[in-house]
Amino acid sequence: MSEQSPVVTDCPRASGMPMLGLGTWQNTDPQQCAESVRTALETGYRHVDTAQAYGNEAAVGEGIAAADVDREDVFLATKVWTDELAYEDVLSSARESLDRLGVDYVDLLYVHWPAEAYDPEETLPAFDELGDEGLIEHVGVSNFLPDQLDEAREVLDARVFANQVELHPLLPRAEIREYCASADVEVVAYSPLARGEVFDEPVIEEIADAHDASPAQVSLAWLREKGVTAIPKATGAEHIRDNWRSLSLSLSDEEVERIDGIDRRNRLVDPGFAPW
Repeated sequence: MSEQSPVVTDCPRASGMPMLGLGTWQNTDPQQCAESVRTALETGYRHVDTAQAYGNEAAVGEGIAAADVDREDVFLATKVWTDELAYEDVLSSARESLDRLGVDYVDLLYVHWPAEAYDPEETLPAFDELGDEGLIEHVGVSNFLPDQLDEAREVLDARVFANQVELHPLLPRAEIREYCASADVEVVAYSPLARGEVFDEPVIEEIADAHDASPAQVSLAWLREKGVTAIPKATGAEHIRDNWRSLSLSLSDEEVERIDGIDRRNRLVDPGFAPW
C-alpha cells in the first residue's frame, strides 16, 4: 500500500454521534492513552469511547483536555460496570466517572453488560435520573439481545440511544442490526477489526489491494455501509490515522456483497455472564 496522508473530512454521524470513534479498551498506560486520545482528536476524530472497567477514564480525560478541540465538540462515551448497576451505585459511580474524566457530563452512558447487579427496574431509572440532572446526554446499553432491549425500552423514559456489541465482517450480527433499525437504536461496533483477524481474510485483502487501502479501512468502510458506528482501538498515530482514512473509502455494492458472503463466524468476546 502506498503512503497516504490523513484525509481531513467531516465524519458521518448517526443521530449526532460520529460514526467513527476511538476505542480505548486495554489502553491502560496513562501516558500512552492520553496521547492516543489527543492524537485522534487532532486527526479529526470526535468520538471517544471508554468504560469504568477499562481503568483509563482519567487518562482519556487528560487526552481530551490536551487536544486543541473544544470539549463540546467531542462525543464522549463511558460505561457502568456490572457490579455498579444497583440504583445508588449507578448514581455514585457515574459521578465518579465524570470526576475521573474531568468533565461535567458525558454524551453517552452505557450499561456495560446485562449481568450481575443489573436489574432493569432498578438500574435504568438511575440512568433516567442522571439524564434529568444533565449529567448524561444519552442512555445506551451494551451486549443486549432483542429481549433485553425490549425490556429496557419499556422501563426507560429516555430513548435507548445505542446498543454496543461485538460486530465485524467475521461476526456481522444481522439479527441485532435489523432489530435496532426497527427500534430506532443506533448500533456501535466494538472489536470492529476482529482484533486483527480481518487482516488475514482473503476477500478483505483483495478489496483492500484494489483500493490501495488497508484491510482495516475496508472493514470500517463496510461497517459504515451497514449504518454501524465503529470504535476501533488504536494506540499509535499510524494506526489512528490509517483508521481515519477509511472515511474516504467507498465500497461498491458488489464489494459489500462479497464481504457479506464471507463464510466465517468468529465471536471473540464470550464471558460466562453473557446473555447468549
